[in-house]
Amino acid sequence: MRIAQIAPLAERVPPKLYGGTERIVHCLTEELVRLGHDVTLFASGDSLTSAELVPCCEVALRLNPDVTDFLPHYVVMLEDIRRRAQEFDVLHFHIDMLHFPLIRDFADRTVTTLHTRLDLSDLQPFYRRFTDIPLVSISDDQRRPVPPVNWRGTVYHGLDAAVLPFTEKPAGNYLAFLGRISPEKGPERAIEIATRAGMPLKIAAKVDKADRPYWEGVVEPMVASHANVEFIGEIDERQKPEFLGNAAALLFPINWPEPFGLVMIEAMACGTPVLGFRYGSAPEVIEDGLSGILVDWVEDAVTRMDEVLRLDRRRVRGAFKRRFPAERMTRDYLEIYRNLPGVMSDTGRVRAAAGDRIGLEVAHQPRRSAVESALPLAEPGNSRGGHSGGSRRPHVPSN
Repeated sequence: MRIAQIAPLAERVPPKLYGGTERIVHCLTEELVRLGHDVTLFASGDSLTSAELVPCCEVALRLNPDVTDFLPHYVVMLEDIRRRAQEFDVLHFHIDMLHFPLIRDFADRTVTTLHTRLDLSDLQPFYRRFTDIPLVSISDDQRRPVPPVNWRGTVYHGLDAAVLPFTEKPAGNYLAFLGRISPEKGPERAIEIATRAGMPLKIAAKVDKADRPYWEGVVEPMVASHANVEFIGEIDERQKPEFLGNAAALLFPINWPEPFGLVMIEAMACGTPVLGFRYGSAPEVIEDGLSGILVDWVEDAVTRMDEVLRLDRRRVRGAFKRRFPAERMTRDYLEIYRNLPGVMSDTGRVRAAAGDRIGLEVAHQPRRSAVESALPLAEPGNSRGGHSGGSRRPHVPSN
């Protein structure tokens, strides 16, 4: 299949530092290329990919000091997509909503994965207007506030297991907090939990401009007044395996309807169990008593700390490999692609059938050059990973 992946421009693909959506786009793109599909990635010009890269800005916007307004760069990207839309069997968007009016004429060949929270009141009239656009959620809980729309499935995130290797015996006896400093992520809760449990806490997180008052007024004073707390700052992909792998557990004390929480499965990949609050997607991601422990209050977290520290790290890693590998995520998306109305039209069926025939011949061959990889392939579909490993189709919960 000829597939376009449209990534956010705030970070490169894959991200240098913070950037969950861009990391998912990278894993999906690379796996699609590995399977023999003809993939084009619309992303920042400093992105690293095996696909054809269409640079939509010179470098990632967040890390470019000359950029003050993201919107013009996205409009330029959308114009590039409009001009090339007919080249693709499927266009997969990861940029929320800006493209919805543009794709109305070919929406039946598109899918949009929503990576953000959907409980804000301003979104209600928007989704009531665009009920025809094919959408994918990243957790079932993410869907709850949305009016009836064209859901095509829920696809849990997946990661390349090789990037986050298993650590059976962590070198540190600390608790980890990874992500960004913001009230909804609960860093002040993490500090309270670690302090009351008598354990060191290492915080590796970025501080956005919008969250700086919260950092300076709430979190930074707490860090300064607790000897057991160390603030490391924002870390990159090379530092993450060591940071997570050597932690005794990851604290995920969220205070908002987290759509997915990529850091949870990053920790699981390293074998590190997760102590998470029972909010948003956490009950869907954490298998309570296997890959982590779910709690409701700070007191519960302190009381159950010994329980999470006793979890078998091999079983934690096993839960990740069973439910959250990039290969499973890619199979889920391929099934959704093939079931889009525009792909299942007469023309689409011809293209898909040709891709399947070629794919059977190339799927198990050694990695090819970029030119050779233009041959399409369609991998037989499977379901998303669920609590029992998934069914035969991506799950579509009721609204």
